[in-house]
Amino acid sequence: MALVRKSFALPAFILTIFIYLFFSTLPPGAERTFIGHHTEYHPDHEVNGLSKDKGQIHWTKHDEQYPITDYYSLPTTSPSHIPQIQYNFPAESWFTRMWRKRKQSAVKEAFKHAWNGYKNNAWLRDELSPLSGGYRNSFAGWAATLVDSLDTLVIMGLMDEFEEALQALERIDFTTTESIQINVFETNIRYLGGLLGANDLTESKYPILLQKATEIADFLYGSFDTRNRMPQSRWEWTRSAAGMSIKPSGNTILAELGSLNLEFTRMTQLTGDQKYFDAIQRISDKLESAQKETQVPGLWPMLVDAHNMRFNDPRYTIGGMADSTYEYLPKEHLLLEGRTQQYQRMYESAIKPIKERLLFRPMTKDGKDILFSGNLYAPTKHSRRTIEPQAEHLKCFLGGTIGIGAKVFSRNEDLSTARKLTDGCIWAYDIMPTGIMPEIMYFTPCDNADDCPWDEQKWYQGVRSRPPQHANIAKTDAAAIALIKELKLEQLPGVTEVADARYNLRPEAIESVFIMYRITGDKKYQDAAWRMFKNIEKATRTKFAHAALDNVRETNPMQLDYMESFWLSETLKYFYLTFSEPDFISLDDYVLNTEAHPFKRPS
Repeated sequence: MALVRKSFALPAFILTIFIYLFFSTLPPGAERTFIGHHTEYHPDHEVNGLSKDKGQIHWTKHDEQYPITDYYSLPTTSPSHIPQIQYNFPAESWFTRMWRKRKQSAVKEAFKHAWNGYKNNAWLRDELSPLSGGYRNSFAGWAATLVDSLDTLVIMGLMDEFEEALQALERIDFTTTESIQINVFETNIRYLGGLLGANDLTESKYPILLQKATEIADFLYGSFDTRNRMPQSRWEWTRSAAGMSIKPSGNTILAELGSLNLEFTRMTQLTGDQKYFDAIQRISDKLESAQKETQVPGLWPMLVDAHNMRFNDPRYTIGGMADSTYEYLPKEHLLLEGRTQQYQRMYESAIKPIKERLLFRPMTKDGKDILFSGNLYAPTKHSRRTIEPQAEHLKCFLGGTIGIGAKVFSRNEDLSTARKLTDGCIWAYDIMPTGIMPEIMYFTPCDNADDCPWDEQKWYQGVRSRPPQHANIAKTDAAAIALIKELKLEQLPGVTEVADARYNLRPEAIESVFIMYRITGDKKYQDAAWRMFKNIEKATRTKFAHAALDNVRETNPMQLDYMESFWLSETLKYFYLTFSEPDFISLDDYVLNTEAHPFKRPS
């Protein structure tokens, strides 16, 4: 959601009143000091959970508003058998190994280029601006790119850079930020996940990693101090620090509620402190109890009233705003060694309506047998549910997730679905002039997924109905052909609209390609990964690093001045691992969180 900023001049007296009100209405107990004023600072001085440091509020442990008296503990039953996930790869020839290593080296060089750009121009900032050489602080200003990239440095063998980053990590104070609100989900997956992944990869040899992970986990734990122990996902942390109450939002994004499992579970496994697992187990219990009572039983809507635990939003998707809640179901089962069947039950309740209600085959001129996941609008249980045939880059994770679920839960019949979903995203890359899939596009869905011949008239009809502003266009072939030309869809038969043509350096497609390669051993996924990497690297490379793209439908798309931390933590990591030895970061040894941070499976 974009925020529109307006600038205007305030009369002097209004400005004076504003300043007075601002500094006279701080949270109770909060005090501000000012740089340059003669205010003595004592590091150990605290007021109502607040410490004073150059005008900043600091988070410290204090009595909770809604304390827990009896924690849920990690399950202690015997682990259940979990089948092997990875394919039994045969030994490779020296020639195959040589070419694989060359491709891997190319990915590593791209990472080093972007890392050096960040280090030289945006060190200890959240993100590098890859065109201007500036920076952005998008995630509380705690050096998101640095923390998010720690385990990638280890994976690529860049240990000098890793130890340099650890020295910088000591300077990051996770108890304070200038941000008024904390995005709990993003902080959890990028910062906490990054620290835990690096700790597991280095076998806890660097104490600062778990120390900082505990610091940020304890900070985030404050967002759970609500009446029903559901977190306030956009956390007003200064209220909590001042001893004031908070409450969950009535419009909580599903993914922000259901994607804290892995990180908090791993914290309990590493520290023995049950409070972290307790926090997420309460969420899982609420989600499971509601799962079969929603308008689409088995699925949860995009938005949840976390304050009253109501699931009345009529929109259903596995894309943005929902995705990682579903992704974490088989992964939490793995991390808990199958000691509880809760996450298998939840996954199996979800996979059936996903396959029946959300997946669709697009009509293509060459008859490709591929799948995408769309959206549903279901205001009631009995309402007509027509799939909105929207393909979204964020949804490309689903092939890998269903692939893992197929192996972990012995659902071999789902492997075909996982392949078709992954192949669909590869195809969406291949049909674009840049060889890169856009953010959002729409297709003409097949009426029958098993028999879908090309129908020019049906495509015309689909184009006339997308986007909505073309609803009144004449219902003639000539009008449809003119619109296809206007929308530049001539080379994209079957596509009815490219609603968002950007590429934001996203990892979801290569994530599923990597997973499907590791699961099936099919070399076509390595070949696809190489095509994808070459096209992305060519189009996104800048003087300083790599940039998002404005329009992947242009042969030479305009670059955009931002590079989110997941470019280094996820996208390039997945490319690198696709060309690594297959037993390196094996899916039978590690669980990767939604930011691609590898957590060691306890077994």
